[in-house]
Amino acid sequence: MKKSIIIILILLCVNLILYGIVLAQYKTEASKEKTMFIRASGRDIWDYLKKMDYAKKWKMWPGKGAFYKGKEPHGALLTTYVNDSAYMAITEKKGILPEGAIVAKENYSPDKKLMAITVMYKLKGYNPQRGDWFWAKYLSNGKIEGEGKMDMCINCHSMEEYNDYIMTSSLK
Repeated sequence: MKKSIIIILILLCVNLILYGIVLAQYKTEASKEKTMFIRASGRDIWDYLKKMDYAKKWKMWPGKGAFYKGKEPHGALLTTYVNDSAYMAITEKKGILPEGAIVAKENYSPDKKLMAITVMYKLKGYNPQRGDWFWAKYLSNGKIEGEGKMDMCINCHSMEEYNDYIMTSSLK
């Protein structure tokens, strides 16, 4: 009887150790996935947005709903989505968005027709003089209209350099 209990306890301990090893590996893989960054490429970012199904799975910019009033050059109406790291930094009033943050702004006409999607993607070392933002503009079908260090975007958003080039709302 004692031998049976000891064998059961040993098997239980071995199972717990194996479970711990598997769990640690899973957490390590999940952590690696969170820190993977997208290449600074309009096509790669568009593919990522589609893969993530951003409009269904990401949160809208805190305090903004669908079709809020916009201004040129974006659109009459806007809906802005952010990935998790951006959302956390915004809600926690960090004052700056972290590397890997993505802001995807849908630009609509007054009759709510999607005209374009404009994206800001923060990638450390990409453009340190301008907040490390990669800019992209897509037509509603995903065709790239502009990407990279876009002067039009940078010049306008530079008015909000103190707010990490973000115009939607204060980050502090």
